[in-house]
Amino acid sequence: MTDPILKISNLTKRFGGNTAVSAINLEVMPRETIAIIGPNGAGKTTFYNMVSGRMTPSNGSVELEGKDITGLPPHKISRMGVSRSFQLNNIFPEMTVQENVEVALTALHGHSRRLFNFASRNRAVQEEARQLLDKLHILDLASRRAEVISYGDKRLLEIAVVLATRPHLVLLDEPTAGMTPDETRRTTALIRQLAETGDYTFLITEHDMDVVFGLADRILVMHRGENLFFGTPEEVKNHPEVRRAYLGEDEEEEASA
Repeated sequence: MTDPILKISNLTKRFGGNTAVSAINLEVMPRETIAIIGPNGAGKTTFYNMVSGRMTPSNGSVELEGKDITGLPPHKISRMGVSRSFQLNNIFPEMTVQENVEVALTALHGHSRRLFNFASRNRAVQEEARQLLDKLHILDLASRRAEVISYGDKRLLEIAVVLATRPHLVLLDEPTAGMTPDETRRTTALIRQLAETGDYTFLITEHDMDVVFGLADRILVMHRGENLFFGTPEEVKNHPEVRRAYLGEDEEEEASA
């Protein structure tokens, strides 16, 4: 039997007398796409911050491929194979699209960002950057400055930067937030294609339910910091408590149905 790539046990975070996340348990299998949903204030961001090392849990543990990473700093967790998107915070607007990816690859190969000229002289890095851009369908933007491309293309560039670190586990934070419907469909299809390659395991937070149901193998529904339900998209759709708490079905709608 395959072991989980990520195992979360009783993960809890308290701020003073308030519990933001309470005893979450989750196992993510290799090559699986897990979505985490819930209303604002459900604890999704706090949960993500604990998994990626930006917050230390009050209780519980996080294991990556059998290794305890609980409370390790983000840079160490990143080196162990967890890469997280930050809604454009990884993008250098003054650089070209290709240079952005080359910076990430340069860091992966153990070179300081201050030594960016390493990438400019290294054909292997340049070729790998172009392959990633091609995989994200934005190779035609390679020579354009990142600051002038569309918002949707910037989000795709950020995913390219994330993938440049060769992660074992990819954490995508609201990957379609702020996108037009066309950009959303394009990005959803792309993430699905990446998942289908079998090269990546995804943990995704997302408010757009069409995106969630179109991508997720399983869905964790959080409500008030707790695990309200965990199951397949079909199980989530048909779960009455989930529908009341998050999917917008109120008692009046139920009564009129």
